[in-house]
Amino acid sequence: MSAASATARASGSRFLAFDFGLKRVGVASGNRLLGEGQPLRTIAAEGDARFAAISLLIKEWEPDALVVGVPFHPDGAEHDNTRRARRFARQLQGRFGLPVHEVDERYTTTEALAAGAADADAASAAIILSQFLREPCA
Repeated sequence: MSAASATARASGSRFLAFDFGLKRVGVASGNRLLGEGQPLRTIAAEGDARFAAISLLIKEWEPDALVVGVPFHPDGAEHDNTRRARRFARQLQGRFGLPVHEVDERYTTTEALAAGAADADAASAAIILSQFLREPCA
């Protein structure tokens, strides 16, 4: 591990973020230094194949923590995908032993599509991560 990499790890500054979906999961990376997320890719897999792909990304990017977008209705009420995203967050924590932070991800897909993103899922994950990094307690 390089000195810069060791410094980044010590400061807890590297993150992978996920825009959870039943068929696809958008992934973004980012750090505190830049303060924003960058789209990486979309994982079009389910079950164990999904977690195998995530495992490879975690090995490649060596994040200090993970961020998961959790959807809500416009009025803040939970729905089925809220519970599914939270379950996904718990699974990530259990499988990879990294801290997992949840972020309200209302309208991120709409924002990504409005910006003309080629990969709306990965762009949504980047928006989720950027929101997290802007939070005072992030």
